Amino acid sequence: MTQVSEGARPERLATARLVLRRVAPGDVDAMIALHADPDATRHRPEGASPPADSRRLFASWLDHWTEFGYGYWAIELAATGELAGFGGLQLAYGDDGPYLNVFYRLFPGFWGQGYAPEMVTAAVEWGRHTHPGLPIVIITPTSNDPARRVADKLGFVKVREAPFQGALSCFYHLPG
Repeated sequence: MTQVSEGARPERLATARLVLRRVAPGDVDAMIALHADPDATRHRPEGASPPADSRRLFASWLDHWTEFGYGYWAIELAATGELAGFGGLQLAYGDDGPYLNVFYRLFPGFWGQGYAPEMVTAAVEWGRHTHPGLPIVIITPTSNDPARRVADKLGFVKVREAPFQGALSCFYHLPG
């Protein structure tokens, strides 16, 4: 069960092992490091990012929070406060209209411990509660087997494969 700190605003959520908190300007260096890591970005069609590109992307995350009151979180371990990565939901637009895009990227030292499905589960629970009319979607390159396993494990259904941001990608939707 996810615990929300204040009403429908997801400034801070807690799961059994994670704290999901609103990204803050002080997180930019960690995000730059994560997006520069060739292992962490191996499935990202554009690969690792130079710092200037990561800064622009991070600024767009902060802008999303300002405009919509939610967005991607910093993912911390509840027991230690270590920053494991970033992820959550943001509003996106596709051919079929608006949807909630699921994103996560963890530092490689945190892979394989179930943190991604735990974060996605909390994000989905929040998204379904606060935005019941919006589809929840995971889009990942077909080559990203770990992300595809997370989508399958959590009940997302692959609806198609198509090019997306320079890579053949799987589009997963969460039923119901």
